[in-house]
Amino acid sequence: MYAILDIETTGGKYNEEGITEIAIYKYDGHEVVDQFISLINPERDIQPFVVNLTGINSNMLRNAPKFYEVAKRIVEITEDCILVAHNAQFDYRILCTEFSRLGFEYERKSLCTVELSKGLIPGQASYSLGKLVRSLGIPVTDRHRASGDALATVKLFKMLLDKDSEKSIIKNSVRLNPKHQLEPRHIDIISELPSITGVYYIHKSDGEIIYIGKSNNIKKRINQHFTGTNAKSKKIQSQVTAVTYEATGSELVALLKESEEIKKVKPIYNRALRRSIFTHALYHYKDEHGYINLKIDIADGRKKPITTFSNRMSGKSFITKAVEDYNLCQKLTGLYKTKTSCFNYEIKNCEGACIQVESPEIYNKRVSELIKKNSYSNKNMVVVDRGRDVDERSAILIENGVFKGIGFFNLNYQINNLDVLESIITPMQNNRDTQHIIQSYLRRNKRLRVIELD
Repeated sequence: MYAILDIETTGGKYNEEGITEIAIYKYDGHEVVDQFISLINPERDIQPFVVNLTGINSNMLRNAPKFYEVAKRIVEITEDCILVAHNAQFDYRILCTEFSRLGFEYERKSLCTVELSKGLIPGQASYSLGKLVRSLGIPVTDRHRASGDALATVKLFKMLLDKDSEKSIIKNSVRLNPKHQLEPRHIDIISELPSITGVYYIHKSDGEIIYIGKSNNIKKRINQHFTGTNAKSKKIQSQVTAVTYEATGSELVALLKESEEIKKVKPIYNRALRRSIFTHALYHYKDEHGYINLKIDIADGRKKPITTFSNRMSGKSFITKAVEDYNLCQKLTGLYKTKTSCFNYEIKNCEGACIQVESPEIYNKRVSELIKKNSYSNKNMVVVDRGRDVDERSAILIENGVFKGIGFFNLNYQINNLDVLESIITPMQNNRDTQHIIQSYLRRNKRLRVIELD
């Protein structure tokens, strides 16, 4: 017998969340034989992003039962059942936390449909519930509400049972508790960490750094490391004795520091990140008619790119948008292979550079604007981003097109020339990775303040 459930929570700090809604469907392998669905008054505030996601607000819960009022029903409907949930570790932890607040030790066997799906339906683009059921043609209503998500999980689980004809995968996946529960020492480490943006360092007993990472929420990210079930997470969990961190405020500063620190320290579990973080680049050349052509190609260290991309798809997406924003020719940007005019010319969205109707001088002026905006070659500039406190900002200095380093300054401090900047900047290495990090961050964050210096 299975108890297939979904829980909506208030959000908030780890192990301080409360349940706002629960749905449990008792399933005998063929049909639903019992169900329990209820809103729950969590007796604590709901995070605004959760209200936006689920539509559940405090007014809806004012007259809802509190957890202790429904606890007996939850125990009864899940008695002698295997708990099934999409990301069972989360739902089981939340249930156990609520019961422990009542002084009751709640224990059930469990199955995770995320893990089962990866084993029985490999190759999916995403294993999040919404995307997975949509790709499998499973209807879902009331997404991000307990009843709708639990019902979708029932249908998904039924499909998984059918696919596992020998029942070997499901049999081997059943466990007393989800794969990994936090050990006391891990809980102690997490409790000391802040929910801030920065770079973190995972140490083993002799102080050696075994992993370096960056996050917009260090506490949450370390919790993911400690509850992860892949081989690398398990090795980190077994060896970690301390986690130190450096606040940056700015995600860009964190990305740059992470990249440099990994190259310097070479932690054992950062091997994959030591390689180049981009694969494709944007290059330009003039054709026989004098037009500047743009091309997305595999990154080549011998050539100087305009900008770089993590993969070909992001490069193509950039070029497609550039064609629209700068009124460029599809043929001369590599989007439309033809010996005559491009498609946009036929629908009067191209000025005709593809068939030499528009002059190279006029067309190249627009291409040069694109190149200037997306390359900081030969530029003196500073990127201003968030600081570690409300009255502080971070500065990323680029001098003559070369990344020089990062620093922090008070809002009352004027940074309008290179001499002032150099006094607050901590020097860092300039390389292809730092250029990629800065350029891709600027593309993603259009409102970022960039000061061009004389």
